[in-house]
Amino acid sequence: MRSGADLVVSPANLAPLALSNNLVVMHDAAALRGPGWYSAGYARWQARVLPLIARRAKAIVAPSEFSRDEIAELTGVPLERITVIAGGVDSRFSPRADSAQAMSRLGLERPYVLTVASRVGRKNLSVLDFAARSLAADGVDVVVAGGDRPQFRSDALGEGAVRHIGYVDDALLPGLYAGASAFVLPSLHEGFGLTAVEAMASGVPTVLSQAGALPQTAMEGAIYFDPLDRSQMLSQLRSAIGNRPLAKAGIERASGFTWERCADAVDQLVGELLASK
Repeated sequence: MRSGADLVVSPANLAPLALSNNLVVMHDAAALRGPGWYSAGYARWQARVLPLIARRAKAIVAPSEFSRDEIAELTGVPLERITVIAGGVDSRFSPRADSAQAMSRLGLERPYVLTVASRVGRKNLSVLDFAARSLAADGVDVVVAGGDRPQFRSDALGEGAVRHIGYVDDALLPGLYAGASAFVLPSLHEGFGLTAVEAMASGVPTVLSQAGALPQTAMEGAIYFDPLDRSQMLSQLRSAIGNRPLAKAGIERASGFTWERCADAVDQLVGELLASK
């Protein structure tokens, strides 16, 4: 492959190995940390290719300090070649989003705790069954939005307890968030946690696993639990439902994640790389 460009920006983990003038955005190193979360073929491919891309890149952007440190550890790239630039959240995610339309279109008639996540192993969705059975007695459903992805190994959801609504049209997603009584993400690994930021921006009390980058991303805008402790998760969910101070803290935290800020930081990094060539 030939390129006359001084710098090639690759925004989604992969980059042409034939070039060494890449600025690569690597969202995480989950496939290297937990290959069992993925199909065998995909895990082998990532284990072979991702370190090569990382080591050959001129610079790497990671969305969190957690991801920066993990990428450096698992690929051998020096920390100084990895710049942390967090992503942003779309302004459509707001407490003012049309929750009534989303709930009507999706057939949601009762209060609900929401999870937005693909049905994959590292999302740890099977623990939601315990919370769903307990919250059902309070008239609260646990709703999971998100589809299956073939490169990942699926995570089973409890029969009948968790309401899995699958892929949700992008136009309805802000309203789905805004209508939730609480948001929960029980992941075993997250490189950033965009859905957590979307939930906080939507004014939803947010409950997160302590895993990965989630505590760095949400900080005081959420409350946390051990992803292997389902009783602790349930307790935190009960304390979050209707918790307006927590919702307010989440809105404040999410306000710092804008795509304009992200773009400015990337633009500055690109300028520095071009100046140093």
